[in-house]
Amino acid sequence: MANTLITFLGRVSKDEGHYRTTQYDFGDGRLSEPVAFLGWPLTERLNPDHLVILGTTGSMWDHLFEVDHDLGNQWESERLALIEATSHGTVSSRHLTQLEPLLRDRFRLDVKLRLIPYCRNESEQVELLRSLADHVDAGDKVHIDITHGFRTLPMVSVMAALYLRRVRSAEITGIWYGFYDPDTKKATVHDLKGLLHIADWLEALAIYDRNGDYGAFVDLVGSAGKSLKRAAFFERTSNPGKAVAALSGWASRDDRIPDGDAAADLLVTELERRISWRRGPRVTWEKELARTYLEKGDYVRASIYGLEGVVTTIAKEKNLNDQDYQTREDLRGELRKTKDFKVLNHLRNCLAHVTRPTMKEVAPALKDEDKLRRLLKNLFDALF
Repeated sequence: MANTLITFLGRVSKDEGHYRTTQYDFGDGRLSEPVAFLGWPLTERLNPDHLVILGTTGSMWDHLFEVDHDLGNQWESERLALIEATSHGTVSSRHLTQLEPLLRDRFRLDVKLRLIPYCRNESEQVELLRSLADHVDAGDKVHIDITHGFRTLPMVSVMAALYLRRVRSAEITGIWYGFYDPDTKKATVHDLKGLLHIADWLEALAIYDRNGDYGAFVDLVGSAGKSLKRAAFFERTSNPGKAVAALSGWASRDDRIPDGDAAADLLVTELERRISWRRGPRVTWEKELARTYLEKGDYVRASIYGLEGVVTTIAKEKNLNDQDYQTREDLRGELRKTKDFKVLNHLRNCLAHVTRPTMKEVAPALKDEDKLRRLLKNLFDALF
């Protein structure tokens, strides 16, 4: 697994001529030597195996060879050709690849200079992501420096980080940005990797909204995640009582989220809102879960919880013990004599046991998802 630094090169106005030279402050009391391009002090600090510098045909490629380092007259004709191409915004891959050995010798590491599109539309943005993936292998550690890219590139770079994590299982170990302060004449370097942690929470919420699995949050809430994992197991094995106990146990813990986790602080209320159904009686749990699983397209669980919700409702109306197995079985026997419950029970059996429907109300629903959703909704409305 390699350690790769990916950095972007942009352009400043012709009046400025080149990037401003400054000292970069990483917050540890050590300032860099005065340089313009943050990629160089990052290279010294991070000691990457690979340095990938990305820019467009109009980026200040000549800057890499003329501003921060005294290269004497090495490769002079190639550098002059690059200066000329840069001034006209016509830098080609040939200009760059022939100068890569000069930087490799200077820094004693693998250096790649690559052209990217301006990312003006979705097609060009996808092209950038594809280009990044070409320079990252599975499991690599990746740092991304967004300091010098064009204005739109920082946003694209965060998406790139998410993309590399997903398609390359890369570990994004830093998203670096150097902020120049005109008062101090220095630049403070910030690590924006926390944006990825926020994205992790948003992804977990999306996963839960899609399939109802609390397990998506387990790795985000630390040691308290065991309770959420248990809740997910019990809910998915049709044991809402134990699921509620596990959820309530998690919600009552002082350490339900890690201390100092700003993203968790921001988004944990969304998780708590999604499990608020646990506060009611059993009949509320079952009805809420039936409707929730219907919304998520999990029709087997929707039908199971729907049936149990009806049984519990009747038990409550008759002041019977809704926790007693035989009582519930007797109520099921009585309810099977009613049309709606009989249809729901038959539908549940068809879904759970893959049997052919024998009721005219059920057969069309198993051939069309819209009809199935409509049938379940109508049955819940009638029975609940």
